[in-house]
Formats: sequence, structure tokens, C-alpha cells
Amino acid sequence: MAYDTPDTGLQLRSLVKASGELELSLVHAPVGEPGADDIVVRVEASPINPSDLGLLLGAADGASAARADSADGPVVTARIPPAFMKAMAARLDQSLPVGNEGAGVVVKAGSSPAAQALLGKTVAILGGAMYAQYRTVKAAEALVLPEGVTPAEGASCFVNPLTALGMIGTLRLEGHKALVHTAAASNLGQMLVKACAADGIALVNIVRSAQQEALLRDIGAQYVCDSSKPSFMEDLTSAFVATGATLAFDATGGGRLAGQILTAMEAALNRTATSYNRYGSTTHKQVYIYGGLDTGPTEFNRGFGMAWGLGGWLLTYFLMKVGPAEGQKLRERVAREIKTTFASHYSHVISLDEALKPDVIAAYNKKSTGDKYLIAPHKS
Repeated sequence: MAYDTPDTGLQLRSLVKASGELELSLVHAPVGEPGADDIVVRVEASPINPSDLGLLLGAADGASAARADSADGPVVTARIPPAFMKAMAARLDQSLPVGNEGAGVVVKAGSSPAAQALLGKTVAILGGAMYAQYRTVKAAEALVLPEGVTPAEGASCFVNPLTALGMIGTLRLEGHKALVHTAAASNLGQMLVKACAADGIALVNIVRSAQQEALLRDIGAQYVCDSSKPSFMEDLTSAFVATGATLAFDATGGGRLAGQILTAMEAALNRTATSYNRYGSTTHKQVYIYGGLDTGPTEFNRGFGMAWGLGGWLLTYFLMKVGPAEGQKLRERVAREIKTTFASHYSHVISLDEALKPDVIAAYNKKSTGDKYLIAPHKS
């Protein structure tokens, strides 16, 4: 099977200048010939995840974004507030490719049998630099998608599905009974609802509106608490009494929500306590922050005893902990269930050029629940 491929393909790059300016551009990157164990993938779809935005936009002020077009392609510039430049020190004046994951068709393959076996296959990749028309990776790094799965359906094979399975894996490793998840109406949240149902794990979902609550209940969620309701804390406590949940994953990061979860967990435990302990319940309660939808300080009042923890959680670290063999099993499960449990839904499909329009940047940078963008690098 032979494919015609150009010498170069478009690639989106992000540059933070020492002068305090972000620059986004499209460059013509060489496609090149693959090594013996390499494959060249014609990238058809790559999602914009919150984890991508940190590299793409850094700490830039999105309101200051301006675009200039020329024969060499579009360039977007935006100011970075001086207070945030110290955090950008490690990447100053480096033009970096962007995009954690994506999917496409293998159009070139190296001479090794493993690489040749993938020629013409539709594969998903977690390899970085995926906001590009072509991507060269090791054959062993590609996940072959089942027959009939399109690149758009398989583009989000890694970050959200493996995060959902990593949360369930953490529950098992740490010996908890049930899970709690915030910003739960997201693509990831919907996957977690389905995965927990399949695995027989009770899940308490925290959302921010009646519409989000209805969405989750429509796909089978049993415990959904709307933080906009006056009864939120009572609803949350009752859900914790019913499930015994003592492990939460918080996508918001800032604000009062992590503290409210710990408080409600303690209140639920106290409802079934048989004796008084002035140090509170002896059952450990854990909240992991894995996202930063709220970039403000994390606030809480310590009304939840002394057996509690608040920490960070990252998918990469979880996969390192469980090891390559277990990680491969999780990837294979995702591939099998990519049209069911781990199906992704996109509100917008945009080209690389459209991804550099200031109004589009402002829209996907909102990270709004239910408003997910997919880049199609070959879209006109």
C-alpha cells in the first residue's frame, strides 16, 4: 500500500519570548523518512484538552491576543503579565510543538516488521506535537484502533479515558469504597460515570447547574449534587452517607469546593459514628486536585477532623506507579470501548488556521463543560 506524502506539513508552535510576549504560529515542518522502527501518521484529529492549554497559551493574557497574516502564515501574539514570567523561565525563547494526543492513518513505515504491520492502519498516539498534519513516532507507541473506528472517534483515546481509569485504579490501590468527581458533566466525567457503572463502583458527581445534572442522570448517574442549589451541602452529605465515599478528584483546584467535600465526608462519617472522638473520625478522607479550572487559592476551614489529605494527582505519575504492563491493559480496554464507555463528544471541529483566530482562542480557553474542541489538521 503506497501513500503520497508531501515533504513538509503544517505544525502549530508556541513560543514564549523573554520580552514577555507569547507567539503562536504555523510552521512547515519536514515529514522525513521513518527509521526502521518508526511510522509516519497523517494526523486527522487531535483534541484540545485543558492540559494542552498550559503549553499552548502559557500564562498569556488572552484578551490581548492579536493576529497578523502574511505569506508565511498566521502569527498570533499576546502579552504575558510580568508577574507570571518567572514561571515561564524554563521555556523562554523555545519554539515548542503542541498537542498531547490524536489519531490518524499510518502513511509511511520503517523496515521493521512491527512498523510495516501498521501501514494503512488507523492509530491513536499520545506523543506530543499532535497539532500537526504529520507525526513520526515509534511503532510501539501507537495504539491500533478497532476496525470501523474513525480518527475523530479515537482522537481522545488517552488523556480522558486513562484519567478515568486511573481514578478507579487509585481507589483500588488506596482501599476506598466510592469516588467523588467535580466538574462531572465534562467528557471525562461522562466517561467516569459509565466506567464506574461497569465496574460496580459508586460515584458521587458534583456539577454546577440543573442542565448538567439532567445530562448525567440521562446516562445513568445515580448520585448527582448541584453546587448551585442551597441544599448542596446536605445533598452532598447524604450522598456520602449512602456511598461511603472518602476519595475525591477535584478538577477545579481553587475556591472552597475541596474543603466542602472534606467537610461533608466528615459529617457523613459522624452520622454513623458510635462514639465521640474530639479529633474527629479516624477514617482517612482524601481529595486529589488534578485540574485548575479555578486558578484562585484553595480555601477551606478545618472542620473535618485530623484524618484527611489534600494533594495533587497526575495521570503520568499513576501510570508510572502501576507499570507498563498494567498501563497497556488500560489502553486495550479503552480501544475496545472507544465507541461506548469512552466515547468523546465535540462541540466544534476546527482547522489549524482556525485554532489561531483570537475569537476561537478565547472560546476554547474558557474550558467550558460541554464545549470541547477538536483540531482537524487537514481541514481547509
